[in-house]
Amino acid sequence: MSAARELLAAVVAENGQATGRWGDALLAVPRHAFLPRTIWRADAHGTYAALDACAEPEEWFAAAYANAPAITQVNDGRTDEPDAPVLPSSSASSPAIVVRMLSMLDPQPGERVLEIGTGTGWNAALLGHVLGAGSVTTVEVDAVLARRAAVALDGAACVVTADGAQGWAPGAPYDHVIATCAVRTVPAAWIRQTRPGGTVLTPWSSPWCDYGLLHLTVHEDGTAQGRFSPHSAFMLMRGQRRNLRIFRDVVHDDHWPDESCTSLSPWTVGDEDWDLQFALGLRCPDLWYAWHDAPAVDGVATRLWIATTDATAWAAVDYDGQRKDRFTVWQHGTRRLWDEVEAAHDWYVQHGRPGPDRFGFTIHPSGQSTWLDDPACPVVP
Repeated sequence: MSAARELLAAVVAENGQATGRWGDALLAVPRHAFLPRTIWRADAHGTYAALDACAEPEEWFAAAYANAPAITQVNDGRTDEPDAPVLPSSSASSPAIVVRMLSMLDPQPGERVLEIGTGTGWNAALLGHVLGAGSVTTVEVDAVLARRAAVALDGAACVVTADGAQGWAPGAPYDHVIATCAVRTVPAAWIRQTRPGGTVLTPWSSPWCDYGLLHLTVHEDGTAQGRFSPHSAFMLMRGQRRNLRIFRDVVHDDHWPDESCTSLSPWTVGDEDWDLQFALGLRCPDLWYAWHDAPAVDGVATRLWIATTDATAWAAVDYDGQRKDRFTVWQHGTRRLWDEVEAAHDWYVQHGRPGPDRFGFTIHPSGQSTWLDDPACPVVP
């Protein structure tokens, strides 16, 4: 219990507000009971090393009650590729963001919640503790994770093994839908399965960056509208992932790019200004980037690659290791991607450097759209 109380204190300190019934739930539902015996943590080299509860029990328990995410699965659970790089594929979210999202969702007694992405089951257990048995349905695409979570939940929520993008129609309509994975487009099923006046809360991702939360209200006519908020990063829903690599999928030997120069630093658009990156992700919704340190190119110390998600165009911005006011630009394809990024950066500056909470989102019969401040001001004209 002392570990849980210390965790609760850390959550309150990070969120800057009282946790109320969700804090009570955090104390009542032990986080360690929902974690697998082996979790993974990043080591000093940026790779992931296994942490086993039997081999290192104290370190494992400390990780279970740290106010930080715990990686609970790598490589989608595949163990038949021993030489493959270790990549996180499922995690127990940071307790602070779990409590913040549950507070935002704010389900009331008697309401029913559909959770997308069961994972360990701890999030569903917190919901079940507050709302009561029979109030929570949770959907997990990974059968192994679903079985493990069902055992840990022990009836606190109904666990369904299915594609979360399809929701769970047999239990609809729901008062709320909450996702524990990020999306780039909101699945239509989530809107259909939410009652009018109900809400959908999901982490948001763009190919440019993983950042922000989207909170929507569903209307009588089947449309939905809401706003973004900052400070979250979640793994992308499996069905919306794209495994693109610059040299395998985008850049080819027969490409002859055009050369130009820019004064806009690549670090300005590709570093840790999350407000700018969020805006770029909305303004340039099909662009992604990757850093390439010390490429084997004469006179290039660092290169920023930018590409389209359909791999039909790319740009590269080179830093020579000396000048920070002028950078060489290479562009190939039917679009000039660096020109688009520069224009998006100018738009961001001209509109007062807006944070995520100034952006909104609308789902309507003709599609989905983002806007700044007001639905009449679309982000993408």
